[in-house]
Amino acid sequence: MSCSDWKTVKLEEVVDILGDGLHGTPKYSDDGEYYFINGNNLDGKIIVNEKTKRVGLEQYLKYKKDLNDRTLLVSINGTLGKVAEYGGEDIILGKSACYFNVKKDVNKKYIKYILLSDIFKHYIHNYSTGTTIKNLGLKQMRKFKFPLPNIEEQEKIANILSSLDDKIELNNEMNKTLEEMAQSIFKRWFIDFEFPNEDGQPYKSSGGEMVESELGMIPKEWEIAQIDDISQVTMGVSPSSKTYNEDNIGLPLLNGAADFEGKLIKPSKFTSEPKKICKKGDMVFGVRATIGNIVFADKEYALGRGVASVEPNDKVFREFIYYSLDNSMENLINNASGSVFLNLKKADITDLKVCYSDEIVKKFNNISRVLIDKIVENDMESELLKQQRDILLPKLVSGEIRITN
Repeated sequence: MSCSDWKTVKLEEVVDILGDGLHGTPKYSDDGEYYFINGNNLDGKIIVNEKTKRVGLEQYLKYKKDLNDRTLLVSINGTLGKVAEYGGEDIILGKSACYFNVKKDVNKKYIKYILLSDIFKHYIHNYSTGTTIKNLGLKQMRKFKFPLPNIEEQEKIANILSSLDDKIELNNEMNKTLEEMAQSIFKRWFIDFEFPNEDGQPYKSSGGEMVESELGMIPKEWEIAQIDDISQVTMGVSPSSKTYNEDNIGLPLLNGAADFEGKLIKPSKFTSEPKKICKKGDMVFGVRATIGNIVFADKEYALGRGVASVEPNDKVFREFIYYSLDNSMENLINNASGSVFLNLKKADITDLKVCYSDEIVKKFNNISRVLIDKIVENDMESELLKQQRDILLPKLVSGEIRITN
């Protein structure tokens, strides 16, 4: 079958409205209930966090746009081509977010996948302007051309790709729940000291004996140690850039948290002359610019200056150290130094003090290891699903693969 029956259309032909956000700065309000969204907040859906700027009702009513369940958003300034479906959030838009409402006789998700395809990526490359900060104007957005099959085939294509994305999102949500479970147990046992006593009751609130220590009141017979008492910390050192390659020569190189996705490591280059190395099973995390995002190494890696590794002296401490670092990461970030990029020094990590009992650590690790293994399993499945989606996407939207059933 050919796709000769497909039309070629411009984006402006399949949308009711197309525009961008505020060219300026609204009046922010720390306790505002409405978010100010730019292109960097778009990634499949609208992403907000504690750093996202807020505005009050007056600014919201003044600058809100006509967004509805047919709205798609695209980043058109700075980072180009990030796409999100509008989900009813109370937001106003900045100038780097383009919005448009897809006509009802066109499948909205099909248009989303067109914008995620190489067709749009190539268009961005050819028609964006600017040297330092790239920009794709609204005129160029309106004139973007792409293939459009009949509505039945649009729906079939969108359903296949959406089913993969839905499973990926389900895995992400499950992982968030599993991570929160492990963090909750860690805090209850090692921060609140409500680990189960010999009768299965919470230790501290059941009258468990507490003693004075340099960390405050802790359970009797518990130990205090620094991270470097129970592990070996290695700070990364970047190899010469002359040794970098993409030909799998040497070891894969980790330069920062950008090389991590979920609990998976996804390096972009290799080095033939590594300076520092982590072993399989070591914890690795970012220590420069983006700090944190702890992962477990699945094999040996070269460590660049943007990462550090932690190798437990005894494997039984691995999960305990992981969550001790994770629980302390906000304080580590707040205490990090650096005028341009925040940096963690080795002493910031090695001097971190922890409080524990060998018996409770073993019990915690038995529980948390199962949760972490499931998180990694979900991440690996999601990675395979993404690969399938990325293979299918260009073939489906170009008509190379036709869906008959």
